[in-house]
Amino acid sequence: MPRIVLVLETEEESGSDFLLDLLKVAEDYIQKPDVLICLDSGALDYNQLWITSSLRGVAMVDVEVQCGQKAYHSGVAGGVVPETFTIVRALLDRIDDAATGEVHKDFQSEIPEWKLKEAESLAAS
Repeated sequence: MPRIVLVLETEEESGSDFLLDLLKVAEDYIQKPDVLICLDSGALDYNQLWITSSLRGVAMVDVEVQCGQKAYHSGVAGGVVPETFTIVRALLDRIDDAATGEVHKDFQSEIPEWKLKEAESLAAS
């Protein structure tokens, strides 16, 4: 029996809101693929196949910041009630530095040795 290979170029940059729906609609046609290839990475040239071993992920978070129990006019509560955007920015600053993009040390992980060797090999080519 021939293998079924599915190659996708989708809108994953925006979170792939429709990818699962697309796969369901196409299920009769694509069946259950043996191999799934997503075309979403750069290549250093067009003369060979490049495989990416890791990509950044997407994190989607809904955050609601509420200050006070009702809406206040700035003339009444300005300076007394904290600005919600300031609170959100302070929360985000706990994850990374907005000026440098450096991720807070608590969110960093050690790079595996195999990944360092892979990067060195790629840099040398």
